[in-house]
Amino acid sequence: MWLPKIRELIEAIKAIIKGPYTSKFPNQGHTPHPNFRGQPKFNEEKCVGCGGCKEVCPVEAIDYLDINDKLNPRRVITHYTDTCIFCGQCEAACIADCEGIKLSNDWELSFFDRNKANEQIEKELQLCEICNEVIACRDHLNWIIGRLGELSFSNPTLYLTRLKSLGIVDENIRSALADQGCSDRSDRVKILCARCRRETTLTTTGTSKL
Repeated sequence: MWLPKIRELIEAIKAIIKGPYTSKFPNQGHTPHPNFRGQPKFNEEKCVGCGGCKEVCPVEAIDYLDINDKLNPRRVITHYTDTCIFCGQCEAACIADCEGIKLSNDWELSFFDRNKANEQIEKELQLCEICNEVIACRDHLNWIIGRLGELSFSNPTLYLTRLKSLGIVDENIRSALADQGCSDRSDRVKILCARCRRETTLTTTGTSKL
């Protein structure tokens, strides 16, 4: 019966001698435990813009918006700090060796304006050269090329993306039948979405048989 009272008395004496258990925040900065799961942060250089983190986020704290601008096509990826539960699924699902987005030790995330409770990065988009629809982020295509190696040369979209990143692709390739609204063989040697790749394949194959 007296044991709990004695234990509490011992804890009280320890608190008097050693001081409070809590930190002196905000008067002094707090250093969290190394395993503390704080705010996930993007690494813009490592992130390939694949959107995998968005797909696995259980609370939809990550979203992206594709801005289909011919002069500056880009994907704006946003992490909403006020929605995040810091589960770490985004880091675990990151295809860029878990370096595109990582949990940090940042834990002081209070804001006076909730609209500021987010982090954004932008990644350059690759558009289809016929219909201008979004294919993927260029960094994502280059990541795929790196994984496939020489097999990527079987796909014009992939190897042309690689050549374009090296600055050795001819930007002046135009369809000889563009004025007639038809597809030419030169359309095959372009960066195309899956739908346009299929249509140009069927069209040029049908034309060659004629």
